[in-house]
Amino acid sequence: MSKSLLLAAWAALLALPAWAGQAVVTGHGGAVATISGPASQAAMDILNRGGNAVDAAVAAAATLGVTDPFSCGIGGGGFMLIYSARDRKVITIDHRETAPASFTPTALQRDGHPLPLAEAIASGRSVGVPGTVRGWHEALARYGSMSMQQVLQPAVAVAEQGFEIDANFHRINVLNEGKFRRFPATASLYLKDGRALPLGSWFRNPELAQTYRQIGTGGVRAFYEGELAQRIVDAVNMPAVRPGVTVLPGRMTLADLQDYEARLRQPVHSTYRGYDIYGMGLPSSGGIAIAEALNVLENYDLARMPPPQVQHLYLQASRLAFADRNAYVADGEFVDVPKAGLLSKDYARQRAAGIDLRADHGRVGQGDPYAFQQNLAVPLRPAAAGREEPVHTTHLTVTDRAGNIVSYTFTIEDWGGSGMVVPGSGFLLNNELTDFDFSGPHPNVPEAGKRPRSSMSPTLVFRDGRPVLSIGSPGGASIITTVLQVLVAHLDQGMTLASALAAPRLSQRNADTTEVESLLQFVGSPQALALESYGYRWRETDEIGAANGLRFNDDGSVTAVSEPLRHGGGSALVQER
Repeated sequence: MSKSLLLAAWAALLALPAWAGQAVVTGHGGAVATISGPASQAAMDILNRGGNAVDAAVAAAATLGVTDPFSCGIGGGGFMLIYSARDRKVITIDHRETAPASFTPTALQRDGHPLPLAEAIASGRSVGVPGTVRGWHEALARYGSMSMQQVLQPAVAVAEQGFEIDANFHRINVLNEGKFRRFPATASLYLKDGRALPLGSWFRNPELAQTYRQIGTGGVRAFYEGELAQRIVDAVNMPAVRPGVTVLPGRMTLADLQDYEARLRQPVHSTYRGYDIYGMGLPSSGGIAIAEALNVLENYDLARMPPPQVQHLYLQASRLAFADRNAYVADGEFVDVPKAGLLSKDYARQRAAGIDLRADHGRVGQGDPYAFQQNLAVPLRPAAAGREEPVHTTHLTVTDRAGNIVSYTFTIEDWGGSGMVVPGSGFLLNNELTDFDFSGPHPNVPEAGKRPRSSMSPTLVFRDGRPVLSIGSPGGASIITTVLQVLVAHLDQGMTLASALAAPRLSQRNADTTEVESLLQFVGSPQALALESYGYRWRETDEIGAANGLRFNDDGSVTAVSEPLRHGGGSALVQER
């Protein structure tokens, strides 16, 4: 195919409208986008009862814990960005899981060598102190208008009444059969005779409904103290397994749960072509990495470039940002992260100068952001080899009639987390501590009370003080590239938000190959052929992310958008006038 035909084919792709069946709705009231119809409806029910965006976000999140339990739930943690319309301020609530007080830098090693990842995941050793319930409590107490009991009611109803198992729930459950069979409490909930519950069967989780009731009436203390806390500690330290199975125990205490705190942090703020971009701060690497990549791209007039060159520059900017992210970023309470340097426009200009406009230059080393810090005495930290992160998380976003916005990503890490359901409680525990680097020296090694580095990247975009976008995605480290690619496609290439979310995703995380999706048959497409002329090589995965977002339009309306295909397709709703 000639170059001119390739460019014409790609231009046609960029001009495509929203996919048939994609959840895209526009209105002038509150709006929600999630990956689950019942979760979106839970948020809408709360909005229609007079709740605000924070109330609705917690309701949707709790319902996702029922309908999407392999990706999220109260056994994990997350990052919530809140825009308060009254205060015209962005707030972030970090309720990322923490390492127990017993944790040391060698906790994920045996005989001086890193544990095999699969062994570490399906164990009590991988479980961080859950932060989700504490995060919901802080959000509601500070910025909500309803009680915990009120916002949990829709999720209780879904858990009690149940729902039909769809193809996506069944697919993920099948992938987890081996892990789930190890733990009787998990097997009794999600398996039948050792196999995933059949497609189309009815699934109920009355134990989770009861757990939500306990939290609704007893508040945050009902989770972090007393009977439920003891069940969590017992599940971590003495994992109940079927005969003949052995898994590594954890060393969590009741004090670890009682002492857990969510953190209210300043967002990462950057600018891009007149837009204000707000992301999550440390221990998230997403806010910093996205800002650095956009700062690199700001050195190029992407709007005047042919689409293949825009994608090439996006991939190279992502390479550079990931090289720095892997080398420097960790929990800022434990490590001196050179945040100011990484966010410096001058540093980005220096990094951009090394990009070859005509070719993929392969793996790159980290730069030296310390030269752009005020304190030049801080030494360069060594970088460990990158390790693939599990890609299973969920994201939701909500706005209300008053203009408040929530962009919220939360997770239990791997699909099915550690694989351990807390007996009698109906929820899976996370394996979040495998997000640490298992050995050092590295800023992200395990330490007592430390939060492992995360890629979760809930993002808000403003222009002239007014909201423009709310966006986020699941996907492990590919969360960062998903959000970045959507921003470039929408802000620079003029794609609608719906088309930007539906388009094939390319994820370059400073690897030898670029990850692409088999779901959308990218390899062999005009887009792929054009990029191959730059030297790119592909590594296929089934899908990358399952994003959703809100677009705030000039006429005062809001458009809610979710996925057409990924994760079985998403859901978007808006209030009627």
